[in-house]
Amino acid sequence: MTGSTTARRDEPATFDDQKAQVFAGKMLAALSNAALVLMASVGHRTGLLAQLASSPPTTSVDLAAKAGLAERYVREWLAVMTTAGVVVYDPGYATYALPAEHAAFLTDGGPVNIAVNSQFLAVTAGVEDEIVARFRDGKGMHYHHYGRFHEVMAEVSDQSIASKLLDHILPLVPGIRARLEKGIDVLDVGCGGGRALLLLARQFPCSRFVGLDACADAFASAGEAARVDRLGNLTFRACDISGLETLGAYDLVLAFDAVHDQKNPQGMLRAIRRSLRRDGAFLMADIGGSSDLEKNIPHPLGPFIFMMSCMHCMPISLGQGGPGLGAMWGVELASEMLAAAGFSNVRMSRLAHDIVNAYFVARP
Repeated sequence: MTGSTTARRDEPATFDDQKAQVFAGKMLAALSNAALVLMASVGHRTGLLAQLASSPPTTSVDLAAKAGLAERYVREWLAVMTTAGVVVYDPGYATYALPAEHAAFLTDGGPVNIAVNSQFLAVTAGVEDEIVARFRDGKGMHYHHYGRFHEVMAEVSDQSIASKLLDHILPLVPGIRARLEKGIDVLDVGCGGGRALLLLARQFPCSRFVGLDACADAFASAGEAARVDRLGNLTFRACDISGLETLGAYDLVLAFDAVHDQKNPQGMLRAIRRSLRRDGAFLMADIGGSSDLEKNIPHPLGPFIFMMSCMHCMPISLGQGGPGLGAMWGVELASEMLAAAGFSNVRMSRLAHDIVNAYFVARP
């Protein structure tokens, strides 16, 4: 249009040197931050973070001795954590300290142990070659590709779900605690490590609990703990639910971060709906992003969650022949799929302790 000031698409864009330098700085910072995340994982797994948190300022020699580790490796790890601004170094005494404000987010006992979640970086990086190949052939992945994934996921779920279950998550279903104390049938679909069910089975001995997961190795540790504790009210079963019309008859069905990476998510929700007794409830926690990409840009963990989706959640679904919804399928699509499954009464909540998940209570 004559007189328009709108730039044509075929006109060369002006290169902004200042913008380029800002972006380069962002990428350099990302490299250092990625190094910190990996070393936080190492510090968590070796116990170094916990040892530092419980110690006065200490030398690398003393820290290594207390942790039972090789000093040279400990010293190099400390160098990473010092230059990253996590550990405070006193050059006069050659001592290292972890401030309480930092320990609160890197060890157990604080609001959240972010070092636990940092383990996902190494787990997903280990399949980079496979993922690059999947970009080319469009195929999926399988759980056996991911090494420690089940172990790490169990630890993460223990922190975000199991530890908050009794006081924060279960109360989303009005009256459910009294019913659990009296005795009801509970199913956890995609139970993973099974730690939430262990807690519930111990807390409510009159109720009966079943955990289903496609991978028996995921709940092996919880199954052994149930046997040791003689929890006769808890059963775990390996099961592919993708083709099942019903899962049984239950008063409460749980699904924690399990729906989006299934082979048949919609079929799973329909099976859950058919498995609920008339006064039953479905309690689902899943990634609380949006189905609209642009709404996820402000999310503080948006890049991380999409990375996990690209490297794990989406490929796992595709590997089963599923739709590959991805972790960020979004609360909008989740609500639509719950309605399509036959749930006419759906309520979504957010919990202060959890910036990742949204919580849905759905009833027939």
